[in-house]
Amino acid sequence: MTLLILGLILFLGTHSVRIFADGWRTQTIARLGEKPWKGLYTVVSLVGFALIVWGYGLARQQPVVLWQPPVMMKHLNSLFTLAAFILLAAAYVPRNHFKARLHHPMVLGVKLWAFGHLLATAKLADVVLFGAFLLWAILDFRAARGRDRALGTTYAAGSMGGTLVTLVVGVVAWAAFAFWAHAAWIGIAPFGRTL
Repeated sequence: MTLLILGLILFLGTHSVRIFADGWRTQTIARLGEKPWKGLYTVVSLVGFALIVWGYGLARQQPVVLWQPPVMMKHLNSLFTLAAFILLAAAYVPRNHFKARLHHPMVLGVKLWAFGHLLATAKLADVVLFGAFLLWAILDFRAARGRDRALGTTYAAGSMGGTLVTLVVGVVAWAAFAFWAHAAWIGIAPFGRTL
């Protein structure tokens, strides 16, 4: 569990600089330069992510079960995760209605992904992992919307074409992950047998 927590601190801590220390971030970028800042940010994030994966894998070997969620929560999680993949696609597909309306669809997708997994899983490592990501996403969305208001940020209007592409990309990515990659990478098949 220690490696998982350390990984979360590094990964989410790095991704929280704009939430808690935006002024320091701006000063550091001015002092170091944008490329060195991005390089350092990337290295710390990758180390944190690797520790999360390693720590979560170790924690799953000796699970601490906190409760037994109803089976329907797994189905609900699948719906939340489908919506999360669509929102993730919306962050990258230009001119879609999701981004035009929601402004920060990736962070909202992280919220849905984490919340759904908290409903469907009941082990201590799951609560630590998904709870940390949910808390981060809530704080990050709030900070990002505050920056938007302060800066008067506007977003391009969505188009039907961009929205349809977003939906197709999100659904296809979700299906590939749900029916193949989740089992291959994590060892849990959401719609089948666990490896």
